[in-house]
Amino acid sequence: MPWEFSPIWFLACLLAVALYLRGLRRRWRSDLVPGVGRVVAYLLGIVSIYAVTQTHYDYLSQYMFFAHRAQHLVLHHAAPFLIALSAPLPILADGLPACIRHMPGKGSAIALSRPVYRLLQHPFVAPVLFVGLIYFWLVPEIHFDAMLSADLYQAMNWSMALDGLLFWWLVLDRRTPQRGGLGYGKRIVILLAVIPPQILLGAYITFSQDVVFDVYEVCGRAWPLAALDDQRIGGLLTWIPASMMSVIGILIVLGFLFHQARHEDAAHVSHVTR
Repeated sequence: MPWEFSPIWFLACLLAVALYLRGLRRRWRSDLVPGVGRVVAYLLGIVSIYAVTQTHYDYLSQYMFFAHRAQHLVLHHAAPFLIALSAPLPILADGLPACIRHMPGKGSAIALSRPVYRLLQHPFVAPVLFVGLIYFWLVPEIHFDAMLSADLYQAMNWSMALDGLLFWWLVLDRRTPQRGGLGYGKRIVILLAVIPPQILLGAYITFSQDVVFDVYEVCGRAWPLAALDDQRIGGLLTWIPASMMSVIGILIVLGFLFHQARHEDAAHVSHVTR
């Protein structure tokens, strides 16, 4: 059950699942259903977001620093990673009602929003924003205010989830560079670039001898865990799993590259044999 029910989180997750299932049903009739792995990845990503925002876990994330870091690991890394990996856009588009798909002025709205989207997805802006948001919300004074303000707390969580989707959508885009996707080399550079800042931040939190985030001392902790132990576990979560996500991302991008190379080689052989 939710710790504090949020209709926005609930409706966002419900709509994401409903549109996807509706799109799957339409594609089933056309025999264009994606693989089981992609379907599971998408649904698991949405369920993970729901689990850390709309269950009792949200209580722990407000009263334990390491639980808060695990929550952001899901919102900013794991869940968006799974959703982007599933490449759900065509299915979600098929799931939209006809009145929305053919809505007048839709093309103009997309054209107006495209410059902002391109800016956020710029190969330099995207990694800076990705790491910058982690640092921003972990500035002790800002973190203190965010954990005590319901509005700031929601803004923090939404910003992490949305930025995570934008970042992983960029680097795990299944489109080849020839079809509009970012070059594979640039994707790997981006993934490598975000590793050192996360390691430095996580190491600083882990090895700090002072309590950096004292808001949990003010509000009390959900479990009787020593403040420095809570902080060290949170630092390790900021450091190791987050960095490993980039390594996994690099392996997947290399898989995309090798798949394209094999496809081009097969096409070349077919052309020569003709």
